[in-house]
Amino acid sequence: MRDIDDTKAPLLEHLLELRRRLLYCIAALIFAFFICYYFAEDIFAVLVRPLLQAGQTRLIYTQIFEAFFVKVKVAFFAAAMVSFPVIANQLWQFIAPGLYRKEKRALLPFLLATPVLFAIGASMAYFIAVPMALHFLLSFQGNIGGVTQEALPAIGNYLSFVMQFLFGFGIAFLLPVLLMLLERAGIVTRQQLKGARRYAIVAAFAIAAVLTPPDVGSQLLLAIPLCLLYELALIGIWFTERARAREADTEAVAGE
Repeated sequence: MRDIDDTKAPLLEHLLELRRRLLYCIAALIFAFFICYYFAEDIFAVLVRPLLQAGQTRLIYTQIFEAFFVKVKVAFFAAAMVSFPVIANQLWQFIAPGLYRKEKRALLPFLLATPVLFAIGASMAYFIAVPMALHFLLSFQGNIGGVTQEALPAIGNYLSFVMQFLFGFGIAFLLPVLLMLLERAGIVTRQQLKGARRYAIVAAFAIAAVLTPPDVGSQLLLAIPLCLLYELALIGIWFTERARAREADTEAVAGE
């Protein structure tokens, strides 16, 4: 029992500690929000770059407050990403004292891998999936039966479109972390995940159909990485199983 952090704090002290950590998280989010709000137009300029590259140079807003709310949303989304290291650190500081050293070593890599995998997924959406989707969706412009069909995307709808891609791909790329945590908690095993591979492939294409436009290219851009990430999770679980087996053998030898 010596390898767990000693604590005799009653429930009230734990609640006070939780409140303090939450206040730090809220303060970090608010501070980042005001900074991001100042740079919201520059951030949004980055988000509309794929639209410009697709040949669309106009965005409209049809509601009087729409442009303002878009600026607020951009600032909030950016602030959530900027303040994530602080929030994650506060979460770790709260739960770490109640973990064994082995549990800390097991959980910390997942915590560090989360922002990396999310950033990889969001980057793939921004640089590949969003341009492909815009190219497909804007291709419907032109003369149809003597009537000019022109795309006039609203600023709010475009922001929702981009955020759906960024967060959809980012969260989807966290699949290995989720599966490895479930295996670590004993909820699933590697053999069960291997047996469910065919269902996982179907689920990957279903998720891609929901999160992406109806064109096949955009759906494949999400479905194929999800299938590969599933296999990557199986490989990662295999390595962790071997590591746990070696630790168990070492402890058994030391106990003798």
